[in-house]
Amino acid sequence: MTNTTPALALPVQRKKQRNLAQGVIENISHNIQIGSLKPGDKLPTESAIMEMHGVSRTVVREAISHLQASGLVETRHGIGTFILDQASANLGKIADTMLTMRDVLAVLELRISLETEAAWLAASRRTDEQMVAIHDALKAMQNKTNTENSSVDADVQFHLLIAQATENRYFVEILSHLGNTIIPRARLNTASLVQDDAEKYLERVNREHEDIYDAILRKDPEAARAAMRTHLSNSRERLRKAHDLMESARA
Repeated sequence: MTNTTPALALPVQRKKQRNLAQGVIENISHNIQIGSLKPGDKLPTESAIMEMHGVSRTVVREAISHLQASGLVETRHGIGTFILDQASANLGKIADTMLTMRDVLAVLELRISLETEAAWLAASRRTDEQMVAIHDALKAMQNKTNTENSSVDADVQFHLLIAQATENRYFVEILSHLGNTIIPRARLNTASLVQDDAEKYLERVNREHEDIYDAILRKDPEAARAAMRTHLSNSRERLRKAHDLMESARA
């Protein structure tokens, strides 16, 4: 049973010059450290956090996204954002260690083994309602008026929704803890690194996502698994090419 939301204790001293989102992050992290927020506690609503800190909704969402990537909280759609226990937080530290191209490649290897099976299960178990949400995320990725950040957010959502369609919460938890780091272009401008046309690069990525969606829509587990493996393997090869080009430039 979820604990009731406690009052947040504001830190006594604050640095004058800092990012607004970082201020929210520090406040929530501080409350976790001193025990005002415990595992299972639900964070106040976005509106309440906005009023508490005098910031915009965008700032609050950026802060929550960072806390998710760090494995400190998880957001359950339609329910709220909850504090995770320390074991979950430790898993989230993977995101903080992804500093190099080699790190991103290593996480892609993890994702290939994880998400190919997630796609298989999703094609076997998905509901019509889940397909509507996956389709919306796909269309959001393909929206050319999107900023790079909004496109990445839609990409992350696409993969998380497939994980949710497995009806196995552990797929969702692992991908949620990795946060936006599961999408290579959230860390690296891959198209630029491999000297590729950005529009053509995104078109190829979008086609790969469409193949995954179509297979899950048809309830074809083997095709869904193959499409996900193709997509993630292509991502790995694109990054490997970028890595080799960077290494050659340094030589």
